Amino acid sequence: MSTPLIAGVELGGTKVICVLASGPDDVRDTVTIPTTTPEETLRAVEAVLAGWSGYEALGIASFGPVSLDPADPTHGFITATPKPGWSHTDVGARLARATGVPTGFDSDVAGAALGEGRWGASRTVADHAYVTVGTGLGVGLVLGGTPVTGLTHSELGHIRPVRLAGDSWAGSCPFHGDCLEGLASGTAIRARTGRPASDLAIGDPAWEGVAHALAQLCHMLVLTGIPRRIVMGGGVMVGVPHLFGMIRERLVESLAGYVSARGLLPIEAFVVPAELGGMAGPLGAIELGVRALSKGSSFRCC
Repeated sequence: MSTPLIAGVELGGTKVICVLASGPDDVRDTVTIPTTTPEETLRAVEAVLAGWSGYEALGIASFGPVSLDPADPTHGFITATPKPGWSHTDVGARLARATGVPTGFDSDVAGAALGEGRWGASRTVADHAYVTVGTGLGVGLVLGGTPVTGLTHSELGHIRPVRLAGDSWAGSCPFHGDCLEGLASGTAIRARTGRPASDLAIGDPAWEGVAHALAQLCHMLVLTGIPRRIVMGGGVMVGVPHLFGMIRERLVESLAGYVSARGLLPIEAFVVPAELGGMAGPLGAIELGVRALSKGSSFRCC
């Protein structure tokens, strides 16, 4: 039985990656579009999708927050987002209408989690977390191979960590100031230091606060009882490999032996880098399309 051809859209805050593929070994085309205004961006995505043929389903992994309740009239919308101009934008139903094929929709970080779970660093476990640290900071939780969604998808990038002693910086999040995203994202690092993360020296004191915040996030993820592996990706993690060691060390210190080490050690195999790199999100969108096709699901509008 041949693997179906799927169209995937990873809608990010800076750029959109459209991919036509059946998997990582069969990528037929990739198109990158800058994320500008909602109308300009989505029209460009629609033009790409209209130019492709032969795909059986569409998967969309979008920056958020997004509405994931199929019973909600705003299902498939971006809701209240820090991205200027994008709050309350219909993404999922609009692209489903444009293509007329079964359509899967989830957050960009849940998509990346599914991509890593199908083809990447989490492929040997069914329960895992994907943490992206880039322009923003988000977490995708997967339990039994399925993204965890209840009232909404997880918004763990916006929890408020215990601050590092002596650190009173207000943070950069427009909603919460010193939440995790406001302290440890690429945007926060640039706002605090005046330089991108990739330009900071290994010994720069800013890394201590970033590692402290991210280790607290990993501590909280461990205590949910869900992930058997935490995969970390995004521009900050990819560009700063020494950060992994700092996070792992502080995570072990923070847990203080409270959780059985059997599933956590060696810690180098529990907190790991993403294997798919920048393709985790686009390939996650492909996986969302595969799942929509298997269910024959789409949006009510179609």
